[in-house]
Amino acid sequence: MIKKLIQHGNSAALVIDKPIMELLNISFDTPFEVTTDGRNLILSPQTVGNEEIDIMKSLEKINQKYSNALRRLGE
Repeated sequence: MIKKLIQHGNSAALVIDKPIMELLNISFDTPFEVTTDGRNLILSPQTVGNEEIDIMKSLEKINQKYSNALRRLGE
């Protein structure tokens, strides 16, 4: 699919067709992460809540590995 940028004020916008939005399960308020590899623009829907889950998993691993040392430091 070939798309062209459209002017949106002083910026450029890319219109995403509704079937693609439905396929990706995104909406108008979905946050996106925009990155590049130096040649390509990479637009990825940001999954809300994964950061908190990742942090909790990391904390659980840390507690399992260093629970004794952390307990002694807390005394």
